Amino acid sequence: NHATCSVYTQNMAYGVKPPALGEWILNLGEAAEYMFDHNIFQENLVAVDYCEQMMKETNPGVLEMANKTEAPHAAQHGYRTIGDIMRAFNPFTGELYLEGLQVSRLTREKFCLMEGRHVHPSTLYPGGVGTVATVQLFTDYLVRLMKYIEFMKKMVPLHDDLFDFFYQALPGYEQVGYRRTLIGCWGSFQDPDVCDYDYRTMDKWGRAMFVTPGVIVDGKLVTTSLVDINLGIRILLGHSYYDDWQNERTFVDRDPLGNPVDKRHPWNQTTIPKPQKRNFDGAYSWTMAPRWFDKRTGDYLALDTGGGPIARLWATALAGIVDLGGYIKATGNSVKIRLPKSATKPEVEFEWKIPQWSNAIERNRARTYFQAYSAAVALHCIDKALAEIRAGRTKTWNDFTVPKEAIGCGFHEAVRGVLSHHMVIENGKIANYHPYPPTPWNGSVRDVYGTPGPYEDAVQNTPIFEENGPDKFKGIDIMRAVRSFDPCLPCGVHMYLGEGKELQVVHSPTFGVTL
Repeated sequence: NHATCSVYTQNMAYGVKPPALGEWILNLGEAAEYMFDHNIFQENLVAVDYCEQMMKETNPGVLEMANKTEAPHAAQHGYRTIGDIMRAFNPFTGELYLEGLQVSRLTREKFCLMEGRHVHPSTLYPGGVGTVATVQLFTDYLVRLMKYIEFMKKMVPLHDDLFDFFYQALPGYEQVGYRRTLIGCWGSFQDPDVCDYDYRTMDKWGRAMFVTPGVIVDGKLVTTSLVDINLGIRILLGHSYYDDWQNERTFVDRDPLGNPVDKRHPWNQTTIPKPQKRNFDGAYSWTMAPRWFDKRTGDYLALDTGGGPIARLWATALAGIVDLGGYIKATGNSVKIRLPKSATKPEVEFEWKIPQWSNAIERNRARTYFQAYSAAVALHCIDKALAEIRAGRTKTWNDFTVPKEAIGCGFHEAVRGVLSHHMVIENGKIANYHPYPPTPWNGSVRDVYGTPGPYEDAVQNTPIFEENGPDKFKGIDIMRAVRSFDPCLPCGVHMYLGEGKELQVVHSPTFGVTL
């Protein structure tokens, strides 16, 4: 995702537009990355929080109920009870856990077909790609894609059954990981028929993306303008280990449209580390506090990405723009996804509907639906790529010259959510470059106004449904809240209760210590 966003940034700075076929190949690579990562997340990381073994250790009463509860969509996925689904997700032994690992291999193969290597692409450059495009290449991708689609026809209704059960079994569970709906999406999948990477036309080609960019405040879509999104980004410090750069040089006063650019915008950021001892009343993290300035109210909003999928689906649904040839249709309050007939399953249509809450369950549910969404986008891109080849337009890369002076920005969706890169070129060299992936947004510290970041906000006041007492407490509800944003990051989340006892002090040499 970072390589892609960097290429977008450089395309703008260098003034180069890739050939259409190169763009379709890049889209197919990104679709494969979404399918890979969300599959691993959902079946091998998130699902463990809801598996039989975890329920035995934290909520045996709920497991007993699950074993007696019929799965509403058993005919589609083959598991009779919710307890059967939970057993299938047991780590290393569960049927679905193991199947998820096998499916992830197919998705990585798809990525490698398009971009050479996963996770660090070897054929992706500014100006396009170095991939040799043939009918066989896209056929090989399509064969693997149809196997993935077959899998998704089972997993979407299965996850619906599992997540709906938690609302039924634990009344009030909608409050776990809940926070005010403040969601950002920077858009994904360029349409080469519209996108020219010119900042001056960025609103036009931004709205033509196959995932619509947007900022959602209290359920309302306040903008789909990438220019507004860009100019609204503010990097605040607050409780982080950095000194302010207010007195450092300003790289960009105005954008190419003449709009003023704030000193706290990434184009003007100078990073000044200030290492120090952690102090929860002072500085306590290396994460800064990215915020989006809402010019309607003057508020600095602590946007979250919802882990990525819920933001992408929510913004796309509300915008009502995307309509991909029968594969995807945004309706204004939902997104319809059509998957064609596969080896053993008929054509299906799934509909993701805007949820009542932004919480842990709905972030996780959206992740499954976005896997299906990515598969549908891939089908559309294959159709378009094959049309280019049949028309004899097989060029995948355009040359460019690095200018003496330029600025560029790229907007994309990493798997976990919003991703932007900002670059300033002076004398033909990079003078300033700042990427902002989803983790600084989701895991940000309290800012200078005292506003907590999304992790802190979502965990505070989360009700505890775990049945264990203090001596055996695992904190599963807290972990579910954090993992709904990012299944990889609970290891980087620390709880401070303001009390406790010292168990042991260990001084570890560089190469470790044996306890």
